[in-house]
Amino acid sequence: MQPNKLTRMRSSLAVAMLALMLGLLASAQTPKPTAPASPGQEYSGMYSFLREGEFVQITVEAAGKVTGFVSRYGDLESDRGAFLDHFFKTGKLDGNQLTFSTDVVHGVWFDFKGVVTRGEGKTLADEGYYVAQGTLTENKKDDANKTSAKSKEVTLKLFPQDATPKVEKRQ
Repeated sequence: MQPNKLTRMRSSLAVAMLALMLGLLASAQTPKPTAPASPGQEYSGMYSFLREGEFVQITVEAAGKVTGFVSRYGDLESDRGAFLDHFFKTGKLDGNQLTFSTDVVHGVWFDFKGVVTRGEGKTLADEGYYVAQGTLTENKKDDANKTSAKSKEVTLKLFPQDATPKVEKRQ
């Protein structure tokens, strides 16, 4: 072969190799699609409740089933200041319509009916990226087995999420 032809072949081969390497590098950096989550799972997380330090854990599972609990301070003489966990007895998410009812703890249980929507948070790292807005009913049963209920409009804000969990490296 002639030296000029050999040089052109080497150059063409080098360009082809470079294009192949760039293509492989680009495909390695392209995020792979993940399996689609069940509708509404993005709403799962910890939301504020009525007072500072109280919260609601909401977990959206398959087919709109919702599990979780309300963790609140007791307000009776016997449990004042103690944390009480009211686990969900029932819970459902239909589109963005959220309902749940808790188990009875110390004669108190909660019912919520409302919607989950985007809030004012700009990213998941901000408080209130999602909010659950609706009517919260606090039901109480007294010592005489008489039931009373108080309803109020509430906005429960999603706590900030750590978008990239830190992994500690051991040395």
